[in-house]
Amino acid sequence: MLMRTHSQKGFTLIEAMIALLVISVGLLGIAALQVTSMQQNNSALHHSKAVWIAYTMADRIRANMNEFVEYDDIDTTNDYDQDCTGAPCSSNEMVISDAEEWKDAVSALPDGRGRVNGNATALTISVMWDDEGTGATGTGCGNNPDVDLTCYTVTLTR
Repeated sequence: MLMRTHSQKGFTLIEAMIALLVISVGLLGIAALQVTSMQQNNSALHHSKAVWIAYTMADRIRANMNEFVEYDDIDTTNDYDQDCTGAPCSSNEMVISDAEEWKDAVSALPDGRGRVNGNATALTISVMWDDEGTGATGTGCGNNPDVDLTCYTVTLTR
C-alpha cells in the first residue's frame, strides 16, 4: 500500500504577504523621509529669506547714516506711506520709504514681522516668521513654538 504524505499548501502565499509587508513599511519610511526633507527645505528657504531681508534693512540704514536714530521703533505691523523711487526725498522721508519697502519684503515670510529697536549707538534688526506653521503670532523669539516666532536678528552699530 502506498502512503500519501500531505504537503503543506499556502506557504508561499505567507512568504509573499510578509515580503509585501516589508516593502510597504520601507515605502512608508521613504515617504516620511520625503515629507521631512520638504519641510526642512522650506524652513531653510524661509531662513535664507529672513537673512536677506535683515541685511537689506541694515544696508538701507548704512546708506542713510545721518538718520540712524530715526530707524529705531520701525515695526512692520505699522503702516508707512512714502515713495522715494520716483521723486527725490529728504533723508527723513527715506526712513519712512525704507520702512514701507521693508514691510513689503517681510510679508513674503509666513506671518512675517520685522522690527528695528535700539538707541543712538546700536540698532537691532529682527525678522520673525512662523516657521513651524503653528499659527504663532507672538513677538518673542524663544523656544515655545506655540507662541514664539522663529527669529533672525542683526545688530548694527554706529
